[in-house]
Amino acid sequence: MPVTSVVKDTDELSLTVHAEFPVKVSRLWDAYLDARQLEKFWGPVECPATFTRHDATVGGRSNYHMTSPEGEEFHGYWLWHEVVEHKFFEVSDGFAHADGTPNTDLPLNRMVFTFDPTSEGSKLTISAVFDSVEELEQVVAMGMIDGTRSAMSQIEQVLSDLRDYAQTFSVQAQILSDTQVRITRLVRGTMTQVWQAHHDQQLMKRWMLGPDGWQMTECLTAQAVGETYRYWWEPIDTDAGKGFGFTGTVLESLPQSYERTTEQMIDTDYPGTVNELTLTPSEGGTLLTTLITYPDAQTRDMVLATGMTDGMQASYDRLESIL
Repeated sequence: MPVTSVVKDTDELSLTVHAEFPVKVSRLWDAYLDARQLEKFWGPVECPATFTRHDATVGGRSNYHMTSPEGEEFHGYWLWHEVVEHKFFEVSDGFAHADGTPNTDLPLNRMVFTFDPTSEGSKLTISAVFDSVEELEQVVAMGMIDGTRSAMSQIEQVLSDLRDYAQTFSVQAQILSDTQVRITRLVRGTMTQVWQAHHDQQLMKRWMLGPDGWQMTECLTAQAVGETYRYWWEPIDTDAGKGFGFTGTVLESLPQSYERTTEQMIDTDYPGTVNELTLTPSEGGTLLTTLITYPDAQTRDMVLATGMTDGMQASYDRLESIL
């Protein structure tokens, strides 16, 4: 059991968890910044978590929900205030409604996650501070202490598996719901390089080509909220078929780490999607996550059946050769 103590301090209005792990700090840090890993232990054993957004940067946001055995969902969010790599990060942790808006009927607390090296691995301290004794007692009565112990009982297995995740340089698609798919790929490059690769027109024309045999003939990028992008591809062999393209608008942007856009296939009546790109520093490179929200399950399955992930794999392999 990694948890060594859970301390409730009514004077300091805090609840503090101490835990120790036989792995280095960077390994433990990556487990918290990689949504695929974090959701394996953030919720209690019987209520696993799903993160639909996790941009771990100052000004960023995380959205998640825990699902009970009966299928009931309990939503929450983090607002990221400060991040010092491999040292600590600070977030506001709140409850939310199903649409993601804050549930102000339940307490909001400030959490600091501190990572320290030890002679045998690393120590993690999680300190949650509340605005009043009543709010502290409310979350304790809701089962926060037992829930934390249950959740962290799963982390040791996650940490032992983390190296496999870190060394898997392949596109992975995970269905999160009837309308959402999460695509991940660890790219050998810095966050700055990977961000630039998605916004530099000349660079994009060199790698965002999908399988061999295609060329990007039009690349108009969008940098700021409200701007519109437009991409168009043509087969190199003119007898191989017709071209296609996508267009959309930037809805939200945190440069270098997060971008939310719409996407619509040009000259078709296919339903559009909302795409969320998140970049997270990780051991070995930059973890690239794209969350795609479709209008329905039928559209989701239709797009996945096109071989989309194979095309993305070819493109990211090409990008790495350039970087």
